[in-house]
Amino acid sequence: MTPPAEQVARPVPLPAYFRAGGRLLLIALVLLLMIGPYWLAQAQRAPNPWPQRFLRAVARLAGMRVRVEGAPRPARALYVANHLSWLDIIALSGATGCSLVSKAEVGDWPMVGFLARANRSVFVRREDRRGASQQVEMLRAALSGERPVAVYPEGTVNDGRSLLPFRAALLAAVAPPPDGVVVQPVAIDYGPAAPDIAWGQETGRTNVPRVLGRRGRLPVTLRFLPPLPPMADRKAVARAAEAAIAAALGASPAGGPHV
Repeated sequence: MTPPAEQVARPVPLPAYFRAGGRLLLIALVLLLMIGPYWLAQAQRAPNPWPQRFLRAVARLAGMRVRVEGAPRPARALYVANHLSWLDIIALSGATGCSLVSKAEVGDWPMVGFLARANRSVFVRREDRRGASQQVEMLRAALSGERPVAVYPEGTVNDGRSLLPFRAALLAAVAPPPDGVVVQPVAIDYGPAAPDIAWGQETGRTNVPRVLGRRGRLPVTLRFLPPLPPMADRKAVARAAEAAIAAALGASPAGGPHV
């Protein structure tokens, strides 16, 4: 996930800080309870279910009630999704066990970096034009594994009201797609709450407590749309995925250049 370049603060009511703090304490407790079983599973060199279980628990503790519509491809699939909040990562990976394409700096963040590596994130440097071909190969290698991989081609979070143009750079890994790999658009829908929980231009210091401190439940629908037909042009993949997700959300495609 990439935060917006220009950030602003939004007021957070004091009770929201207390609710957010309580939820964070519960999340930390769940992490402590699951870290032992995680390392045991790692030592056995078998498929490790604990990262997905942890994310599902976090989703519940954060107030999310995740519903899946459609048929997620279980492996050899690239999920292409819209992106408006750090909650997207928890909801999508918790529901499917997918790995994520993430910016390289996330791997260095305290605790978050460990969790990202545990979930087998694919770290890329999007600003590194010279290393683009290597990043494409890294993504192709990840797609050959037993788990799907998710990418957010907007490149940053939107405002919860409209999509940003989908960037096509990493979609070169699936244009044309490797044998047996499909591209599946995923529309992440928070309903009327979307503008409220979207990161947008907000600072992380206010967004996290404001979102975790919301009252009530947060319904989230993950709509897994029909896979796209094979395409040899990465920009065509970006346009097709953007149009499919926009239609599923009842929005207009963002348009603009698909670089």
